[in-house]
Formats: sequence, C-alpha cells, structure tokens
Amino acid sequence: MRFFKEFLPIIIFFVAYKFYAQLPVSLIETINALGLPALIPAEPTHAIYFATLTAIIASAVSVLLHYWQAHQLNKNQTITFVLFLVFGGSTLLLRDPAFIQWKPSVINLLFAVIFLGSALIGEKTMVERLMGAAMQAPQSIWRRLNMAWVSFFVTVACLNLYVAYQFSEQIWVNFKLFGMLGLTFAFLIIQMVILNRYITIKSEE
Repeated sequence: MRFFKEFLPIIIFFVAYKFYAQLPVSLIETINALGLPALIPAEPTHAIYFATLTAIIASAVSVLLHYWQAHQLNKNQTITFVLFLVFGGSTLLLRDPAFIQWKPSVINLLFAVIFLGSALIGEKTMVERLMGAAMQAPQSIWRRLNMAWVSFFVTVACLNLYVAYQFSEQIWVNFKLFGMLGLTFAFLIIQMVILNRYITIKSEE
C-alpha cells in the first residue's frame, strides 16, 4: 500500500495526460479561471500541462493525508511534492515541458546522493535504517545493497533523460509510469532473491 501511495501522483499524471482530449470544455474553463496560463481544450500539446497540474495537486493531497493519519510528514512524499511544485510549477509558468521531464532524474539523483552519503557518514547505511527494523544481515550485505540502490537511482535518472530527449513526449509519459515502475519492481525482486540467502527476518517479541 505504501509503495502504491509513492507512485500515485505518477499514475494520476499518466491518466490525466492520456484523457486530456476527452475532458469537457467546462472543466478546462474552470481550471483556466484559477489564473494559470490558459489551457486549450483538446489541444494535444497542452495535455502535459494539465497532467502536471493534476500531479502537483495529487502529490500535495498525498502529503496532507499522510500527515493527517500519522501526524508527521513522510520524507519521500514531501521531497516528491517539493520537486513537483518546483519543476511542475516551472513547466506551467514557462510553458516548457522540459522542467517536468527533468523532475524524475533530479529526484533519483537526490536519493542517490542521500544513499551514498549514508555509506560515508554515520554507522548505518540508509538501506539498513529503512529495513533494519524488520531484517538482520551482515554489515557487508547492507553496504552492498545500499550501493546497489545508488546505482539503480543513477541508472533510472540517466534513462529518464535519454527517453525524454530521444523519443516523443508520449513515449516518455509511458516510460515515466510503466518503465520506471517496471524497473523498480524488477530491481526489488532481484534484490530479495539475492538477499534471501543472507537475511533473517526478526522474530516478534
């Protein structure tokens, strides 16, 4: 469920982009009344702007709902929202899709820096901090896993930019959801298969 919540704004971005042409004119006029740069109904080049706006709103709602339920901010959701606001807001105000296309790369590189920094500073890596409460493994395994995540984040960041600049906008939107989600699932599955030999689930007290 938590994994789904992390990807919810991206799913909403995809749906909004794909169905923009079918939206009623009255809804577009209501959105235009907010004072943002105007959207043209059924205009294919404006689908990216509508999708960006809905993703910003969805990300904000996710942050607020988590805070309402847990009485604290979720770091990943908050970082995602801030980046959506900065890069998505730039796309809307400057009418340039490049900003929102850069957002996935920036957030993956940011996580790569955080995970790498945790291996250089402090006693525990970021992976151990996230998974150590439920699993036990040697320090060498935690460090290898942490570096694997660093490599994964950098790879996804580079792939995102490659697809954004070498292929059409529609292909990039598909990659943003299915490509990144598929890569993440595949990485998690491979990771658990490899770690199954080393990790012992902590028993409940």
